[in-house]
Amino acid sequence: MAMELRGARGEGFATIAADGRVLDSWFLRLRLVVEADKAATVRLTSDEINRSLGESADGYARHDDIRNVDIVSIHTEIDSLASAPTDVHDAYLRLHLLSHRLVQPNCLNLEGIFSLLPNVAWTTLGPCECSRVPEARIVARKRALAFEVTGVDKFPRMTDYVTPADVRIADADRVRLGAYLAPGTTVMHEGFCNFNAGTLGPCMVEGRISAGVVVGSGSDVGGGASIMGTLSGGGKERITVGERCLIGANAGIGISLGDDCIVEAGCYVTAGARILLEDGRVLKAKELSGQKGLLFRRNSQSGALEATRRTPNWDGLNSQLHS
Repeated sequence: MAMELRGARGEGFATIAADGRVLDSWFLRLRLVVEADKAATVRLTSDEINRSLGESADGYARHDDIRNVDIVSIHTEIDSLASAPTDVHDAYLRLHLLSHRLVQPNCLNLEGIFSLLPNVAWTTLGPCECSRVPEARIVARKRALAFEVTGVDKFPRMTDYVTPADVRIADADRVRLGAYLAPGTTVMHEGFCNFNAGTLGPCMVEGRISAGVVVGSGSDVGGGASIMGTLSGGGKERITVGERCLIGANAGIGISLGDDCIVEAGCYVTAGARILLEDGRVLKAKELSGQKGLLFRRNSQSGALEATRRTPNWDGLNSQLHS
């Protein structure tokens, strides 16, 4: 996928801790631009943010004494999405661009994002410094306010910032901000989608889509299945899954699949796995990466990993579930 060379800008709100650290940025209006005025973030006045976001934004910027944070209105500009992010505002705008489907995964630079984002306690009242949580919980309960910590992480849930109306997400905790979910995608309770990863069409996700992974339209990632990403183990190879593929339950891949491939349930195909072909040759799986119309399976008699050419198609996605 080609890197997006344009810039971006957005308006929204940032949460600022008592020591001045930025905990998050929430962009309610964002767009791609050919040229940005200057790569920077500035604070907006009440009139400026209301002109950008409408009257519903009036009064949202405030001091929150429960979490001891200031919520401020901001305008952020990025001059080129091909350059690395420079701060928290910049990083959050890029994650929003992905989840709003303005930029596809692997088409913008996210280098160094982990070192930029703070570790935050995500609560039902918004992001909070971890050290502040005990006091915030007491103050909230005194006021009869619900206060729940839903996670402690650098990345929040996507649905707290971006909630597409044309996808199904059974468990919001399992989709991070920065996930790209195409219309018609279903992420079931045990499915997971990381940032800078996702689907390019209607898909069934009951397994794990790791960072950097892109799944083509009409594909099914079965229950407990796993697709290797680029965050762990030093992996640099970006895995793609073609259209109309099926990765069976508890299966996994460390290679790309072309269109119309099947990986048998329980079969894990790593790049270095030795695969027996129909003509008797044995190849490393990485030599088959991206090829179309393959069935990967484990021979129940010999235990060998095999790849055969497929002729019939599987039944595909359930049309009633993805209408």
